[in-house]
Amino acid sequence: MHNRDLHPEGITVRWRGGRPAISAAQREICRRFGAEPLLPQPRTMIGLALTRPRTLEPLNALRHPVTSAGNGWFVWRGPSIPRDDDQFFSPLHVEHLDVHAPELAPYLALPPGWGVVLAPGYEDVWYDANLLDI
Repeated sequence: MHNRDLHPEGITVRWRGGRPAISAAQREICRRFGAEPLLPQPRTMIGLALTRPRTLEPLNALRHPVTSAGNGWFVWRGPSIPRDDDQFFSPLHVEHLDVHAPELAPYLALPPGWGVVLAPGYEDVWYDANLLDI
């Protein structure tokens, strides 16, 4: 079977035999936290706060339920969730996440209900059933 990247510079989503395939890093993260992997489907949207600088820390991500066009991930940088009109979440194809938040790629197979906070030398991963009530 041929394996090719959807986004040549990154590892967010891979194809194997015409289907998305979970990476070894994504499988290991799910194993570590006892989660059943659910890789985002190709061409689905994440919500990303694009107005925040890429250098702002920490990186935050929450996965809500999957919708018809969205894979449930909402991603932002900084200590608080964007609430200002100029810092709203913009839709972005999951294949482009490597450009904006490559450090999140290993965590993308965590299913809805999971949250992640990452900074240099810091990782916080948790499950919260309240994330499913959106």
